[in-house]
Amino acid sequence: MKNVKDILWGIVDNQQDKLLEICSKLIKTPSENPGGNIEEIVNVICEYFDESNIDYEIIRSKENCPNIIVSLGNDDGKTILLNGHCDVVPVGDLERWDFPPFSGEIKDGQMLGRGTSDMKAGLGGLIFALKTLKDNNIKMKGKIVFHIVPDEETGGDYGTKWLYKNGYIDKGDACIIAEPTSYNNCEVGQKGSLWIRLKSYGIPAHGSVGNYVGENAITKLMKLLVSLEELRTIEGRFEEKQLQVLKNSKDIVKAAQKVEGVENVIDHLTVNIGTIKGGTKTNMVPDYCEASVDMRVPIGVTLKEVLGRFNNIIDRLGLKGIEYDYTWNSEANYTDVDTELVKSVVENAEKVWKKKVVPAYQWASSDARYYRLKGIPTIQYGPANTEGIHSYNETVDVEDIINSAKVYLGIMADLLELYITD
Repeated sequence: MKNVKDILWGIVDNQQDKLLEICSKLIKTPSENPGGNIEEIVNVICEYFDESNIDYEIIRSKENCPNIIVSLGNDDGKTILLNGHCDVVPVGDLERWDFPPFSGEIKDGQMLGRGTSDMKAGLGGLIFALKTLKDNNIKMKGKIVFHIVPDEETGGDYGTKWLYKNGYIDKGDACIIAEPTSYNNCEVGQKGSLWIRLKSYGIPAHGSVGNYVGENAITKLMKLLVSLEELRTIEGRFEEKQLQVLKNSKDIVKAAQKVEGVENVIDHLTVNIGTIKGGTKTNMVPDYCEASVDMRVPIGVTLKEVLGRFNNIIDRLGLKGIEYDYTWNSEANYTDVDTELVKSVVENAEKVWKKKVVPAYQWASSDARYYRLKGIPTIQYGPANTEGIHSYNETVDVEDIINSAKVYLGIMADLLELYITD
């Protein structure tokens, strides 16, 4: 006799066209952020839930920022949260695409278009999973709450971050986010972020006497920016049970990037000077300069510790007239690998793919941090060809879309004890 998981996976196999049609339609509906219209794709998504009579509500964090809150199940067991964003990064220069950026077509086993990997194929997989449960009258001990957000690509102020601040994610036993990973790993932790805007003030003078008179705000800030490189020696601190995940993560990034030493991005702080501007004109000593710096902080290191080292550098250099503020910050975060959620993801993915799957840490950050801040075990697992994310010619493998949908249903079967009644 087949168990419910085998039945669900059989449905995925038999309804592949339906799954791929959902993903394709999402990709064909432009939702660039910034600069796009989110309302249209939200309407498309809601039509799929209407087809299956799945309950949802639209919560607007502000005008033109609709969050969809979907609910399925009951209060008799665990609450499993799902998360996906429907916005995508802008397509950029159209001349650099080999196919229309909102294609949604399938060619040579791949679906083509902006958002295929990040993350409309994953979002489509979750939508399909809920429709599968409802359309086939699958019962559960507990409920699923699905957060579909419009604003992940520009920081989440009006998406998951807003839901976090306004009490929409206070309760949950586990959270699955369909952000892109590779098929052979699930994300169980990520680095923290510290974006600093630096402001340097000087004294103006005529450029012809600038080496003697005035105070150059640009050269002052340059001294600090060069010295920030020493922060890259800050290394993460990991517990014994995290060391295997750390090794997995380093192996993955080394294989993906193929650059000498790139594996250190996982457990060392990184410093990127993103923008710099200052001065009025060439023949004036500049009295103002500013720069933005992106630091990614490894697990085991706090933002307070990084800021302490940062201030020590300013003091050591004797720099006066330097100010700074934060434009984005979040602590490093992770989910223990021995949780039921992580075990379920790995076991289901290995069974579906018939290949080794490992938990891993991410070198960037995502909306997962908001759920982990609430103490909710959270993983990311989603279909992706990672080399195309935020780049031109983005694609995703059709096999990855299908198998990810199976993994999502497998996790739900494990955590919510899905069953079928006559």
